[in-house]
Amino acid sequence: MNKTLFSLTCLLTSVLATEGVQAHVRAIPPTKSVAAPKRSINPTDVKLPAGFSASIVADGVGAPRHIAVSKTGDVYVKLAKLKDGKGIYRLRDTNNDGVMDERVGFGDYPGTGILIHNGYLYASSNNSVFRYKLNANEEVIAPDQPEKLVSGLREKERDKSKSIAIDGAGNLYVNIASDNDRCREPNSGKGMMPCPLLDSAAGIWRFKADVANQVFSDGVRFATGLKNVVGLDWNTKSNTLFVMMHGRGAFDDFYPQYYTPQQSAELPAETMYALKQGDDAGWPYIYYDHIQKKKLLAPEYGGDGKKLGTAKTIDPVAAFPAHLGPNALLFYTGNAFPERYRNGAFIAFHGQSQPLHKGYMVGFVPFKNGKPSGPWEIFADNFAGIDLAKPSGPVQHRPCGLAQGPDGSLYVTDDLNGTIFKISYKGPVAKTSASKK
Repeated sequence: MNKTLFSLTCLLTSVLATEGVQAHVRAIPPTKSVAAPKRSINPTDVKLPAGFSASIVADGVGAPRHIAVSKTGDVYVKLAKLKDGKGIYRLRDTNNDGVMDERVGFGDYPGTGILIHNGYLYASSNNSVFRYKLNANEEVIAPDQPEKLVSGLREKERDKSKSIAIDGAGNLYVNIASDNDRCREPNSGKGMMPCPLLDSAAGIWRFKADVANQVFSDGVRFATGLKNVVGLDWNTKSNTLFVMMHGRGAFDDFYPQYYTPQQSAELPAETMYALKQGDDAGWPYIYYDHIQKKKLLAPEYGGDGKKLGTAKTIDPVAAFPAHLGPNALLFYTGNAFPERYRNGAFIAFHGQSQPLHKGYMVGFVPFKNGKPSGPWEIFADNFAGIDLAKPSGPVQHRPCGLAQGPDGSLYVTDDLNGTIFKISYKGPVAKTSASKK
C-alpha cells in the first residue's frame, strides 16, 4: 500500500509540475476579442495621398500610446492606463483577415514607451524601464518575469511618460519631462533661476540597454533644455537621436503687455532637434518663434517677444505650429511606400492648432542624408472625424503612437478611443536604383 501510495504521489506530483511548466510558458491564455464597438470613423474617412489607404485593425484597446510590430506582424501596444489589470497587449490576426482577433495582456504597469530591439521587447512605466526576452518569432517568452533595467525616474502628476529609444551601440535613451510648464515660481510669472528641474528632468538621459538594476544616478544626462519629448527615434542614416519637443503654454496670463491671447495660441513652435551629447535646447529660458524664425528669450527671464535668446543653445532642425502635441516620431525604413517617403520622418500630432484649425493628424518631413530636405506636410488627416473650424461634436481619435510593420505599412494608435489604424500603399512604386537602396 505504501509503495502504491508513493507511486501515485509521484505521478500526481509529476503531472502538477508539468502543468505548472506549461502554464508558465503559456503565461496568460489568449482571449478572443468580442465584437468590436461601433466605429465612430471609417478608415476611408482618413485623408491620405493618392495610392494610400487606411484600415482599422483593432478597436477598444484601451488607451494605447506607443506601439511596436514584430517581424511576424504581431502588434505590441503600451497602454497609458491598465485594461483588465494589464498595461501591455499583444494583438494578433489569426485568420489573416486584416483584423487583430486575438489579444494577450501582460505587464501590471501603465506607461508609454515600447520597442523591439535585438531579441527583446523594451517597455517603460512612468518611472522605470523593463525588457522581455523574445523567441525566434519575436514572442515574449516569460511575460510575468520582465528584467528591470532602470528605476527611480522622476514621476509627477503631469507629463509623466517615459518615452524610449535605443541606438546601435546598446545605449538606451529615456525622456524625463518637466512637470512645470514654464519653471515659474508658484502663483507667479517669475521664472526660477536657475531652473532646479534641469537636474532631474527636462532632458534625455542615457542608460545601458543590457544592464539590469540601473537607477537614475547611473544615467548620463545626454541633452537638456527639452521641456517634454514624447516622440523620439534613432536615425540609423546619420546615427543621431532625433526628438520632437512639446512647446510651453500661455504667455499672456502674466505678460499681456507683450503677448495677446492670439499670440499665445500661435506660439511657441513645436520643435524637432537632432541631438548630440551635451546639447542644450534652451527650455525654460528661451523658446523658438517659428513666425519670426528666431530663438527668443522667455518673458519669465526678461523677454518681451523680441529679445533674442542665447546663442549657446542649439537650433531646431524643423519647426511646427504651436500646440500640435507631437507624440511620436518614426523614421521610415521600408520599401513599400514611394521613394520620397523613405528615410523620412513621420510624426503623430496628438493636439491641434487653434488658429489653423488643424490637428489630430500624422505629418511628414522628407529627409536626405540624415537631414530634413523640405518643408513638413500633412500625410494623414481627419482622425478627428469633424471639421475643426466648425466642430459639430467631440474629437473622435487622437493619433499618439507610430510603428512600421514588416510589410512596410504604417500603424497609428489612437489613445482617445482605443483604435489602431494601418496605412498601406497600393499605388505604383517608383523604381529605385541600386545606388539609392
